[in-house]
Formats: sequence, structure tokens, C-alpha cells
Amino acid sequence: MRILITGGNGFIGAWIVRRLAAEGHDVRLFDIVERRDIVTAIAGKRIADAAEWVTGDIVDGAAVAAAARDCEGIVHMAGVLTPFCAANPVRGAMINVVGTLNVFEAARAHGISRIVYTSSAGVFGPDQGVEPFPITHYGAFKLANEGSARAYLADHGLPSVGFRPYVVYGPGRETGLTAGPTLAARAAARGEAYTIPYRGAAGLVYVDDVAAAYVAALLREPDGAHVFNMVGEVASCEEVVAVIKRHVNDARISIDGPDLPFTPDVPEGNVRDVLAGIPATTLEAGMADTIAFYRSRPR
Repeated sequence: MRILITGGNGFIGAWIVRRLAAEGHDVRLFDIVERRDIVTAIAGKRIADAAEWVTGDIVDGAAVAAAARDCEGIVHMAGVLTPFCAANPVRGAMINVVGTLNVFEAARAHGISRIVYTSSAGVFGPDQGVEPFPITHYGAFKLANEGSARAYLADHGLPSVGFRPYVVYGPGRETGLTAGPTLAARAAARGEAYTIPYRGAAGLVYVDDVAAAYVAALLREPDGAHVFNMVGEVASCEEVVAVIKRHVNDARISIDGPDLPFTPDVPEGNVRDVLAGIPATTLEAGMADTIAFYRSRPR
């Protein structure tokens, strides 16, 4: 199949490209600028060069529709994270909410029935992880997208799968409020000091596990408007630091900052029943891989 990946320059997108290419699918990457460095680092230069690169703004519905032409599936990754949405809620809503509507409209226009999009564990508040109750603009925008996905199913019979990844970490994760675990691993690998800028516990899910789930969802027979939690392994910042120090004894990692604005108590649910066989990398193994990745690449 030919698959459109919006936000294709990004961290998770690069891992999805790697998996799709390994299975023989063609990829078209849509982003506001063409920047191949992350895809090259994760998937390799050959795959990055073989991909079709299209530039455009996710807020521009005509550009999104043009990018989706002749595709058989869409993986929607384009978006801005919590700090951006807090600083500029209106632009954040345009990118995260209107951009998602543009993806669904493009799918509807071209008869594309395979849509996988990114929600977030940020739809939950700080007190519990069962009923959505976001206290950030980012979480509120993601929750709105889940409702829109259900509306497209009800109004147009358009199925989709959404994922709520918790803290995604691994090679290439270098931006966003919860990039701290990856940045700490990178600093340790390079012999640098780093302070994780928040406190508390969260589910940490390794990026290739997320990519595997997205690809499995994309390739399954489309039905319904599903949303799955992806929690990974729940760990405190102190436990993250301890894991890193087991691999880099002299790592200089500290913790300072506010508590995370969402609860650590998010159940994984039935994602592994529906998408059988997706991997579940331990924090120990995922951090080891992340440290090894950054050790192999000088600053």
C-alpha cells in the first residue's frame, strides 16, 4: 500500500516509516518543512531517500487532500505538544484539531478507510485515568479529536483507530514536556549533565512498540472508531534515573520541576487483545537501546 504519514519528519513517524518500509509499503511524508535527519537516523538513508516527501501545512485542507491522493491509508502524526499549546492555544487548536479534521476530510474525499491517528494519555487529568478530564489545552484538543473520530463513523461510516500513548521514549525523542527520560539517556551516553524537568511517575512506552501498534492498526480490517491506551511500564523519575545509572555508572542526572499534569494510573485496556503480538519492551531494555543509539552518534 501507499501510506500517507502526516508529521512525517517527527520522531514516532520515523519509526513508523522504518516498519512500513520493512513490510514493503510505500510512504509519502507530509510536513510543514522537509527535514530528513530524524528519518535518516532511525530508518536509514536508503529508506529516507526512497520516501516521497511533500511539504504543506496541516491546517491547509487543500494541501492535506492533495497529499492523500492515491493513498490507501493515513497515519496522522502531525501536531504540536503541551508547551506549544499552553503558549499559543489558538494556533495549537488549529494544528491539533482543525488539522485532524482535515485528515478525516481528505480520507472521506478519497475513499480512504484506513486511518490511524494520535490522541494522548493527556486526555486524563491528574487524579484518575479512567474518565477523561484534561487540564491542559493539549489534552483537551486530543479529546476533541476522539469525539470527531466517532462523529465521522456515525455520519459517514468512516472507521479509525486512535492511540493514547503515555510517555513515549527512545532514539529521536528530543522535544516536548515528557522528553526528559530520552534526553537524560542521551546526556548520560554523551557524558553530560541533565535535569529531568518534572516530577512524578508515568507510563513509559518504547517508541518501536508504539510504531508496531500503529502499523498493526493500519493493516487490520477497518471497523469502528477505536481508541486504545498505550501505557508501557509505569516508573517514577527516580526509577528512570536508576535504570540509566545501571548502564552509565557516572551519569549526572537530576530531577527538578513540577508534578506531571496527568495521573500515572492509566489502565492499558484491551489493546493487546485486539492487536495481538505487538511488542512490550521493558524500561531496562528500552533505555539500554536508547543509550546505545546515542553512544553511536557523536554530538
